[in-house]
Amino acid sequence: MTRSKTTSTDDVLLVLCNSMKSVLSNATGRQINYSSMVQKINKTCLKPDIGCFVLFDGGFSGLVILNFSAAAAMELYTTYMTNMGLSEEDLAISHTADDVSDVMGELMNQAVGDFTSVIGHELHTSINQNQPKMLTINKQVVLSIDTNLDRPQARRVSFTTAKNNIFYLELAMDKTEFIKLPNFEEREAFDPDSIIEEEKNKISQVNTTAAKNSAVEIDLFDELGI
Repeated sequence: MTRSKTTSTDDVLLVLCNSMKSVLSNATGRQINYSSMVQKINKTCLKPDIGCFVLFDGGFSGLVILNFSAAAAMELYTTYMTNMGLSEEDLAISHTADDVSDVMGELMNQAVGDFTSVIGHELHTSINQNQPKMLTINKQVVLSIDTNLDRPQARRVSFTTAKNNIFYLELAMDKTEFIKLPNFEEREAFDPDSIIEEEKNKISQVNTTAAKNSAVEIDLFDELGI
């Protein structure tokens, strides 16, 4: 009998960590890494200086939290905005600025969006995320999921920025296992960026061909004296 392959809570956490690393690295143009050691925790918390959280539900429910120090938040904010073409003179200078919270919230939204997309593809399930909430705080705040979990599990992973500033990701969800049945079929990976790029290339080729045809027509008219 073929042994079924299972996907556990920690496998889901790994997908989340990879999504967070990929999105933040691409957004900032700097390498973001996470620890290969995962910490089991009893409760999820928002901690100073900036805490960000988002709920997701559907095939399974969970809570994702990111806790940034002021230095880590400002590094990610600054490198992201300068990578987008803005000058440092135009950027906020304090982690308490609304612009910093807005940018960090958008980055988390992109990362969790990538996570839900990958999970949907790999596990053939669907989960929906809420809009991330950012809080600038100076005290610890305990958060729990507003749903009934039979066997809640919580994990914490540390991330390191290019300048060695540390921030933390926490995940809380029900203990679960996804079991691949013998007739499980892998879906073809869907990459919206590659599709958009392919369409751009097609349009570019059409425009190039049209320009060449137009040049040939002009040369022909010149030869005929028209």
